[in-house]
Amino acid sequence: MAIPETVAEPRRAGQRRSPVTWVRGGGLTTLLFALPMLVIFGVFSWAPIVKAVVMSFQKTNLIVTSWVGLENFQRVFADPVLPVAIRNTAYFALLALIFGYPVPLIAAVLMSEARRAKGLFSALAYLPVVVPPVVAVLLWKFFYDPRPEGVFNTIIGYVGIPPQPWLQSATSAMPSLVLEATWAAAGGTVIIYLAALTSVPPELYDAAEVDGASIWGKIWHVTMPQLRGVLLITFILQIIGTAQVFLEPYLFTGGGPANATVTVLLLVYRYAFQNSLGGNYGMATALSLMLAAFLAVMSLIYFRITRSWSTS
Repeated sequence: MAIPETVAEPRRAGQRRSPVTWVRGGGLTTLLFALPMLVIFGVFSWAPIVKAVVMSFQKTNLIVTSWVGLENFQRVFADPVLPVAIRNTAYFALLALIFGYPVPLIAAVLMSEARRAKGLFSALAYLPVVVPPVVAVLLWKFFYDPRPEGVFNTIIGYVGIPPQPWLQSATSAMPSLVLEATWAAAGGTVIIYLAALTSVPPELYDAAEVDGASIWGKIWHVTMPQLRGVLLITFILQIIGTAQVFLEPYLFTGGGPANATVTVLLLVYRYAFQNSLGGNYGMATALSLMLAAFLAVMSLIYFRITRSWSTS
């Protein structure tokens, strides 16, 4: 008695798969399981993107709509505040990279070297992330009180530094925003680095210690190369995040003083909501798409350049 064959023959290389073969291979079942997620993703992700692209060619306040073609993009480029917003956003991103990028790494390395209370240090580092962003900004706004009895002015007064107009000065407003943003966001990155540090083989540190390497030598020659891939990812994520900064300038200064802290996303908000006629959502979406396109191109170039670095 012949035993029926239950295992399908492997598909030959270059052989096209017919719809019947695809169905028999479980393709229809796979599609049915994936269909709910595809529908949800399409409705809540791709549909708004398509709507934004269409809206960028319209002049609309969501009540009255008219097609204007590329006029929205032309008006955005003609706006004298746009170069200021781009410059301020780049300045914020630069300060955040200089101060905010190394701080989580240094904190994670120091915490990994601690012999005791690592869990406590991790909880304290992550605590600012748990605080609601709006609450954190309002708390720091209280700290930045420009009066002599303000919290930070009181602290620096102990060492003879006069009171500072933290948010009221065009010079110090942006660094003040970066300081709060670094404090609020560093905890999540610290946890990522701590998790990555657990994958570093202890034998490498032992070998470096036998060779007489100091703690900084071990960090530079062992830790940094082992975390190279994670560092490259967090670097581009920080650039993307800082390029989309909105909450801090909106709640701290509203873009002031004298547009010293207005950013690209804050300008998008102004186009959409700070207009006496109900806002121009067409200009807002046009600028949003320009920012998204810039970040997409920059990310593509970055991953092209760093592809070999993350694997070597």
